[in-house]
Amino acid sequence: MPSRSNPVYCAIDTVDLPLAARLIRSVAGGAIPAVGGIKLGLEFFLAHGAPGVRYAFPAPVRATGIGFFLDLKLHDIPNTVAGGIRAVVELEPTFVTIHTAGGAAMMKAAAEAATSEARRLGVARPRLLGVTVLTSLDRSDLEATGIPAEPAQQVLRLASLARESGLDGVICSPLEIAALRKECGKDFVLMVPGIRPVGTASADQKRVMAPGEAVALGANHLVIGRPITDAADPALAAEAIARDLGVL
Repeated sequence: MPSRSNPVYCAIDTVDLPLAARLIRSVAGGAIPAVGGIKLGLEFFLAHGAPGVRYAFPAPVRATGIGFFLDLKLHDIPNTVAGGIRAVVELEPTFVTIHTAGGAAMMKAAAEAATSEARRLGVARPRLLGVTVLTSLDRSDLEATGIPAEPAQQVLRLASLARESGLDGVICSPLEIAALRKECGKDFVLMVPGIRPVGTASADQKRVMAPGEAVALGANHLVIGRPITDAADPALAAEAIARDLGVL
């Protein structure tokens, strides 16, 4: 049995509905899931919506207690983002993402909507995570958009705003984990993409780290996609990561 909870959320980044269902069954359908959660993102949700979620990630798999990260990265006026959050609460996601760049009013409206709609439906409130600086961006990318700052500085600025606005945590690169843990405290959730097991390619991620190192620095959850889903045997790839982390 695992000695502690598995921090790995497997990113299912495909619009191929049968493939998504097979991948999810492979890594999460066993008696002891090889991952701690499943991440479904914007591409998948735009293609298939709520019915696609129910098909690819059915109740029997969810019944194992595995987490569900709905990575929508909502960014709009407060009323629209609040409505978007209300629309997905019935799917009972563990986490939903919104962009911190939308500002304090937007984040507060989203948090209030998550609480009120979960109470109305009698389901667990989804925890809201703020997207700070995408892991595909470096300083030159930020400067091109008019932000003259290092990614780490901008991440801290946006994470502090997110915490003050009622969000439960943020998405951050591995390189910002230690600073965010110090700045935002032990209860602030850090969901970390840009995780690459030793020997795998970094692809389009510019700020990456190995799983064990990220956990040791204070990451709560790790998003890992292609190193698992592109493997010849996704379940075995996920199990290898879990064993390296001491959770399987």
